[in-house]
Amino acid sequence: MFTSKWFRIGVTLMVGLFVAYLDRSNLSIALPGMEKELGIDGAATKSLALTGFLIGYALANFFGGFLANRLNPKITIVTMVFLWSVVQIMTAWITSAALLIAFRIILGIAEGIYWPQQFRFARAWFNKDEITRGTNLIQFYGQFLALSLGFIILTPIFDHLGWKWVFYITGGMGVFIVVPMFLAFLKNSPDKASAPDEPAADPEPAGGKISFSDLGGAPFLLLVFSYFANGMLFWGITLFIPMAVLSLGFSGFSQGAASALPYFLAILLAIPVSWYSDKTQKRGLIAACGLGSAGLFLIALPFIDSPFGKLALITLAIAWFTSCYTTNIWSIITSSVKKSAVGPAAGVINGVGAGLGGTTAGFVVQYLQSWSGSYVPGFTVLGVVAILGGLSVYTYSRIIAGRPVTA
Repeated sequence: MFTSKWFRIGVTLMVGLFVAYLDRSNLSIALPGMEKELGIDGAATKSLALTGFLIGYALANFFGGFLANRLNPKITIVTMVFLWSVVQIMTAWITSAALLIAFRIILGIAEGIYWPQQFRFARAWFNKDEITRGTNLIQFYGQFLALSLGFIILTPIFDHLGWKWVFYITGGMGVFIVVPMFLAFLKNSPDKASAPDEPAADPEPAGGKISFSDLGGAPFLLLVFSYFANGMLFWGITLFIPMAVLSLGFSGFSQGAASALPYFLAILLAIPVSWYSDKTQKRGLIAACGLGSAGLFLIALPFIDSPFGKLALITLAIAWFTSCYTTNIWSIITSSVKKSAVGPAAGVINGVGAGLGGTTAGFVVQYLQSWSGSYVPGFTVLGVVAILGGLSVYTYSRIIAGRPVTA
């Protein structure tokens, strides 16, 4: 079992991303307690605290993607996990909002450098018939298991032990679980002499300049915008969902369970959606339907009075969008850009999408909440952007239809 690539690479990197997403989202649980103790006040300060991670993440992803082929992947991700985990532990000792923002930016930089390296392991270990399952095991399940279980686990810790222990525990998981696991199991590439199921892919190029045409030219910008819309929708809700759920009247365990529900449902829906995507190969259409439908659900929020009704729409928006979009987008990207440009493309798309999109959403949602006293106006704006993002990825998929697979 431990020598299988599905454990050695797939499960190991899934555990790493699981902890990474706990570290990304833990502030949304801990912030209400930190506000009182540290005197954090004002929409701008709260927005910077919540989106500081995404600012560092955007910069590191953008530049890290172009540096991906020049770094040793195992050394890089072990170093980054150790760095951000120590910073998480140190966050429990902060005494000011400025230090909190600085630590969140460092967290974002470390995770942004880490993120593109996962795809190098996937490309080295999984062949063309396994790559979608491999990347979904690492990316989708690592991400959404963390978000679904994280809110349920960390909310009671915050309620009973206080905000400091949220950071002690998440940082400790990185130092004492992820780093030793990575050192024990990760290997940059399979041993050719002893790996009969070695990937049938060409060796990864050692570097070289990447041109705009390698990324796909002008249509690539449609892909970038769709991921920007994805970043706004995903992070605009994920950063605020514990507080939004609390504002709807849910508290204690029900707050944690209601915050986790969209991500649990996303995991369940991903199974039939992935099967249907593989069967039909209509990945662009399915991804577009995910974003567009989620946008419609969120636009309907102002017309629903019931807290349970609002929670149901938010849950459906996140679950349906992520199961349709997230499970397909990286297959679309890796199959439509030049092979040597996958790392840079992943960095640019994730940096602009998750980083800039998430940061923009954080400020929009926080300011509209401060102005209106409700998270609904901000979530409605996210819905409009999501619909445009759905149209964008559908247009991109139509443009590249019939193109030969790039080498």
